Order: sequence, then C-alpha cells, then structure tokens
Amino acid sequence: MLKNGSSGITDNYIRDNGPNVDGVDRRGFLKCMAWAGTGALCVIKGGVLSSYALGGAGKMHPSKLKGELSFVQISDSHMGFNKAANPDVAATFQVAIDRINSLPTPPAFILHTGDISHLSKAAEFDMVDQMLKGASAKDVFFVPGEHDVLTDNGKDYLDRYGKASQGGGWYSFEKNGVHFIGLVNVMNLKAGGLGTLGPEQLEWLEKDVKRLKSSTPIVVFAHIPLWAVYPEWGWGTEDSTQALSYLRRFGSVTVLNGHIHQTMQKVEGNIKFHTATSTAFPQPAPGQGPSPGPMKVEADQLRSLLGLTNVSYVQGKHSLAIVDSSLA
Repeated sequence: MLKNGSSGITDNYIRDNGPNVDGVDRRGFLKCMAWAGTGALCVIKGGVLSSYALGGAGKMHPSKLKGELSFVQISDSHMGFNKAANPDVAATFQVAIDRINSLPTPPAFILHTGDISHLSKAAEFDMVDQMLKGASAKDVFFVPGEHDVLTDNGKDYLDRYGKASQGGGWYSFEKNGVHFIGLVNVMNLKAGGLGTLGPEQLEWLEKDVKRLKSSTPIVVFAHIPLWAVYPEWGWGTEDSTQALSYLRRFGSVTVLNGHIHQTMQKVEGNIKFHTATSTAFPQPAPGQGPSPGPMKVEADQLRSLLGLTNVSYVQGKHSLAIVDSSLA
C-alpha cells in the first residue's frame, strides 16, 4: 500500500441527440471540460457520484457531503516549477491542502495522480511530503507522472512511494468495499507520445480484477488519461482499450487521471472518466494552441483555474459522486 472569481472557460456537452452547432457529432457520451482547477472532492451517495469545488465545499452542511467513503484527488503539483505561469507553486499547493482541511467531512485519504515534482529532484519530493503532513487526511496514495521519473528510470520515486507496488509502481487496495487500482502509464514516455501500460502491467491487471465480484465498485487512477482526450498532444494511452476490457463486467467503474491540467468527463457504458485540474498551472484546452504546456493567465484568475476533486461512495450504491472545486 502506498502511503506516505472566474471559473475559466467551460464547455459542456451532455448526451447530444445529434451534432452540436459547431458541426461535431457528440452523440452517445457526456463530456464536461473546464480549463483548470486545484482538485476535487468526490462523494458517492445514493448511487450518484458528485464533485464539488473545494472553494465552496466548506460552506456546505456536513450532511451534504456525508458518505460511507470520501476521498480527495489532487494532481500535477509540479513542485519546483517557477516560471511565469505560476512562480510560487508551493503557495497554491498549500491552498489546496487548506481546502482539504476545511471540508466538513474529513476525507479518508488523498490520491495524488502524478507530477508530484517538476524535475524529479529529491528536494521537490521532500517539499510535497512535508506539506502533506499538514493535511487532515494522513494516508496518501500516489502514481507517478512523467515529471516524477525523469532520472534513474524512476528509482527515486519508487524508493519513496512504490515499495509495496508491483513492477513499475502499479498496485491495488481495498477501502470500504471499493477496489482501487493505481496504474502507471508514463514510463519511457516520448515527448508528445501516448502513455503506455505494457504487457506485464496488463497481465497483472487482468489477474487483479478476475477474483472480484461484478458488483464491486472499481476506481482506477493513473496520470495520463485512459481515453483519447487529444492524441495529437499525447493526451491518451495507447493500450487503454485492452485495460478497460477487463473492467466492462463491473457495474461501476470510475477512472481518475491528471496530466492535462483541466477537468474533462466522459461516460462510456459503465465507465466514467474524469480528469483533474492541477494545483500548479493551467494548460490550454485541446487544440487551442500550438502545443500543450504551462499557460500564463492574469494573476487574479490563476487560482480559479487550479483545483482538486472530492469523491464519495455509499456502500450498496453503484455510482461515485465526483465534485471539482477551484482554489479561488
């Protein structure tokens, strides 16, 4: 077990019955996109997965967020980054921790979906570890981002966070009847290339879920999205189709990712995909620019484009509730 003002530009498409006015056919899926956020509180209650911006979650009555299990996803802290897009990522990371601590129902744990550091430096990992000691949730589960494995094939990352993991850092664990699966799709990643799970990890995944009942709720978390968000920028995982085929028999599957620094949702049958915002800096929407990368915005807008995600689950229900909230 691994322990250790403005809401931005939003584009919502909800199960269209025909092509949208922009001429793109979006039938058969739901997609919600916001440029950035600091994280999200995800709550599963009454069979509905809801997400709340942490900025407003603290004002809600505790009964609104109460569930049998709630946890927080944070992503892309990029500790060590100091460019114009955000010269003080430690400050915004601290705001995210403060938001977590202000929740009326303390989360059971935190999931960090990668890019903990910016350059895989020991001091960057140390800073995040030290700051997380101040969070109300003491258990933190990690998966690596590509920025965490830039040197030594990720040895420093694995020594810190992967001692109980398999292979390149993948693992699973159980909490309150929910099966959590941490996957690694950033090893040997080429610039602009798609993420890869690889045969060894896929074989492990198939065996890991084979023993589970189809009624078991599944939460998968990895850094790069497991669906084709925008392959032209490497925003997808090339062998995710095989991985997801092992999960089709389950009634409730939630896939949480980071990497793209903005919230997007998609539903395919029993599988709900959700990407989280960064606590460090926003990136452009898919195709809205020559390439992905840190996006500079006005200083008074930055925190509204950062965030976190809160997830809740009630035993006996199918869907998890996912709520995104900004740091503003």
